[in-house]
Amino acid sequence: MAGGKGTRFWPRSTLAAPKQFLPLISGETMIQATYRRFLQWIPREHIYVATAQRYVPLLERQLPELDAERMIVEPEQKDTGPSVALAAHYFLKNGIDDVVVMTPSDQYIADGDALREALCEAAEAAESVPSVVTLGIVPTRPETGYGYMVYEEKPFRNRVHRVKSFIEKPNLPRAEKLYRQPHTVWNSGIFIWRPSTIAHYMGKLQPDIWDALKNISDDPAELARTYSALPSISVDYAVMEKAEQLFTIPVDFAWDDIGLWTSLERFHASDGDGNIANGDVHPFESSGNIVFSDKKTLIIGVRDLIIVSTEEGLLVCAKSEEHKIKQALAAAGGL
Repeated sequence: MAGGKGTRFWPRSTLAAPKQFLPLISGETMIQATYRRFLQWIPREHIYVATAQRYVPLLERQLPELDAERMIVEPEQKDTGPSVALAAHYFLKNGIDDVVVMTPSDQYIADGDALREALCEAAEAAESVPSVVTLGIVPTRPETGYGYMVYEEKPFRNRVHRVKSFIEKPNLPRAEKLYRQPHTVWNSGIFIWRPSTIAHYMGKLQPDIWDALKNISDDPAELARTYSALPSISVDYAVMEKAEQLFTIPVDFAWDDIGLWTSLERFHASDGDGNIANGDVHPFESSGNIVFSDKKTLIIGVRDLIIVSTEEGLLVCAKSEEHKIKQALAAAGGL
């Protein structure tokens, strides 16, 4: 899934080139790293990318080996709910009902072998309709930027547990409690299910979306009109929080969704004062800052700030307030 806007990484991530198409933690872009990760053990013809129409040229440049038949293209961005429904429609229309792994394109996963093992086990559990399996990440800190899942202690089978409840991004006191609570994992956003399972839940829980898409023709104009009228809703809200057959496999390999500027602190070395700097940046009596700049930059006597300067704009934000970047951008008219 590579159709997001990546607004929390503004101004480096923009509507024209969002974070999944940027090299944030290595020389490869996030979508390139994700594609290569799966290409190690999945045949090329079994890897598909769902993205928005506006990003097709970017995708073609960054993954030239990906042919058009393996691009599932949204006419416009409508969040992950409609995107997942469109993907299910695409597969079923083409006679494909094998188990599908739906994964974000902007995650860091260090251990490809452990990922493969978990996904193979998840695929076995997801064979029966209407079972949905997720990967749940064992928390390593009281994180407020992720959703959490609480699962039943007794396994359903092997490492697969039934999910009892979802908790959306909690405040810090709640996150600290969840971090210490047993049988609680982060929601990775990686879902394993069959297209017919998606059709089952979409038809039952989001009939307005599924009924609009299930009989649509191949006419691009008709798809654009239909898609434009769909609601913007995440797959978590649309399906996961309501699905009656939802399971998780807890995994503890190194994982990060690279969702916020402070995520980079886990991947980039800092100076002796805890500053992470990219560009011609010169901190003076300053500590704990994240600075990405396209020009000569001098920071003096500041602490715990995020400072990002690009041709697109300038961001100055307290680390503690970075969760408001998306809200602030919307309030400013998207800049």
